[in-house]
Amino acid sequence: MKQLNETTFRRFILLGLSTDPQLQVIFFIVFLIMYLMTISGNLLLIIVVSTNSALHSPMFFFLANLSFIDICFSTSIVLVLLKNTLAKDRSISLFGCAAQMYVSLGLGATETIILVSMAYDRFAAICRPLYYTTIMSRTLCFYLAALSWSVGFINSFVQVYLTFQLPFCKSLDTNHYFCEVPSFIQMSCGDTFLNELSIYITGGIIAGSSFYLILISYFHIISKILKIISSHGRQKSFSTCAAHLTVVTLYFSTVMSMYLRPHSKKYTQYSIETDKAVPILYTTVTPMLNPFIYIA
Repeated sequence: MKQLNETTFRRFILLGLSTDPQLQVIFFIVFLIMYLMTISGNLLLIIVVSTNSALHSPMFFFLANLSFIDICFSTSIVLVLLKNTLAKDRSISLFGCAAQMYVSLGLGATETIILVSMAYDRFAAICRPLYYTTIMSRTLCFYLAALSWSVGFINSFVQVYLTFQLPFCKSLDTNHYFCEVPSFIQMSCGDTFLNELSIYITGGIIAGSSFYLILISYFHIISKILKIISSHGRQKSFSTCAAHLTVVTLYFSTVMSMYLRPHSKKYTQYSIETDKAVPILYTTVTPMLNPFIYIA
């Protein structure tokens, strides 16, 4: 099969969610509403946290980071989706595709580590209340945030570089609505073992270990809460963690189901339509719901 190794003229075609004109209009309206809700909700949360001195705490510092990530994450994907939903030309340049993949993957990994930092903050607040201010110092919060962003985008660079080293088949039609690593592995007609291995390794280190650390944190948190004699005290402690647990469940269940599973073309039990449906949850739904979950 002919391979396209030249990069000077390569443009990928994002086939999108549907070719049905009526469905395209419906998708455009739905995703536009969801995008506007995402931007307004997360921007409002950032403004409230920034202007209210009572909210200048580690938890809200990480929450503001999370909101900023969700704004950028949704923008990097949904704007292209909205454009391509109604446009006749659904092509995207090599650079544009690589940039979208780099930004979205980097922000996704960053959000994963931010969620771990928020779990550690809840652990310190509930299990070590007398030492909370000492443990969660401004310096530590800054370092945790810097670590999240650094690891997220270093990992993204590696994954994007490996992805675009692959030889692609003569058809550059991408049956997806944005440039994502798994879909490009499916497109390749070369050996994707190294790409799949790198996803499993980095996914295990970043997503797997993050999920494990969150579970350990909440094991100690729940054990501590159950020892509280007052029912009011238990309820108050649980309520401070419920929002974070909801976000963690939504985010990790979808991301891990997409990345920590076989991507090779021989695994046909995973349909293309499923591969397009699952990312909607963590690229559009979760960023939209996050501020409302925490505000509630």
